[in-house]
Amino acid sequence: MPCPIRPKELKGFAKRKREIHQRMSDRIRVRQPLLPTLVAHVEGRYEHLTGLLKKARAVELGEIFEHDGHAYRRTDSDRDRTWAKSQDEPPVRVTDEDRQVLNLTLTEDTAFWEWAGLEILRHSGIRVEELCELTHLSIRQYRRPNDEVIALLIIAPSKSERERVIPMSADLFHAIAQIIRRLTPDGRPVRLLNRYDPHEKTWSEPMPFLMQRQNGTQRSVIAPTTFLHMFARSCEELAESHRAFADMTFTPHDFRRLFATEIVNGGLPIHIGAALLGHLNLQTLQGYVAVFAEDIVANYQRFLNHRRSLRPEIEYPEVTPEEWADFEEHFDKRKVELGNCARPYGTPCNHEHACIRCPMLQVNPKMLPRLAEIEKDLLLRRKRAQEEHWLGEVEGIDSTLTFLRAKQAEAARLTKRPATDLGIPRPRPEGTP
Repeated sequence: MPCPIRPKELKGFAKRKREIHQRMSDRIRVRQPLLPTLVAHVEGRYEHLTGLLKKARAVELGEIFEHDGHAYRRTDSDRDRTWAKSQDEPPVRVTDEDRQVLNLTLTEDTAFWEWAGLEILRHSGIRVEELCELTHLSIRQYRRPNDEVIALLIIAPSKSERERVIPMSADLFHAIAQIIRRLTPDGRPVRLLNRYDPHEKTWSEPMPFLMQRQNGTQRSVIAPTTFLHMFARSCEELAESHRAFADMTFTPHDFRRLFATEIVNGGLPIHIGAALLGHLNLQTLQGYVAVFAEDIVANYQRFLNHRRSLRPEIEYPEVTPEEWADFEEHFDKRKVELGNCARPYGTPCNHEHACIRCPMLQVNPKMLPRLAEIEKDLLLRRKRAQEEHWLGEVEGIDSTLTFLRAKQAEAARLTKRPATDLGIPRPRPEGTP
């Protein structure tokens, strides 16, 4: 039978797909430099409200206190006095200098979940539906023979029927640990809740979902659209002081595309990036990457096809002890003076061990004094180069100083995060559901 779709009906289809890809790439290119500003705003607001709530809980009803140079008064109404008598941790409300009433308990809780959702989305690249489906059972660990523990995040299939495993970075593990500490006060287990899936039109079994919060008198799992509204509200607040955020919004899927762009342009092989994101083929991941040369993609595909042609077609051979030892040695070689090198397995150093300039370097906050020494030495070398009119040397040192100060700022930000104590798990009493 002839095809019912006529050729002229498909005319221009490839062109429209290229136009869609171009628009999405332009969208990510615009948002990529704005991401640090959004992260700093969300994290700063959460830290501010956390400190304000802690200070407000320490004062009595009706007392005036200061925080970050502003005066606040804890409200003393009949409702506040009733809450204080009937609840162990009553809601905290304060009035600011403009006499506006602020429910700190609710505002701080919203700021926390916005920060947690943002951190998980941008450091894992998962879909927002998969974020809402994360449970306490999604956290696993793998212990290497040298007793090094690697934290893993198990992602349940959302769009595709493929479960995948994501090794957690330090930032991702910090966000997950903060959620668990918030959901397990006094060593209590994470509550079991039923979640409604709007796509499948079904209710899940009772599970310890991580994205759950108290909403009035009811506790429920956060909906995906809630994160969309949170990010839109933050962009509106930033637009008042940053012109770039005018008429700008960040959707949860934007963080997935930003994550794909970052890992691929950072040197991670495309097939590994596709596995992390849960894509079935490489072309889908290429559509997610905003800044990536087409010739590199084509050359890498040819390299993969050639390498696979040399392998057995039926099955891959078993891993030999020598290959496993080489795999473990790779992670040992990634440890450098200033921290850890995040280059993928099987790839050499592409920067001739110039770690300061390398985007793969993950600086250990303990090495901040060493970075200060390197900066001081570079400044002395730059002064000598200016005196001798070594303009090429000055340009190279300026470039190194730019990378160095960026890594200093990132390491200093990590030092502000306190260690999260999750406590020791205890068995549940018999008869406890």
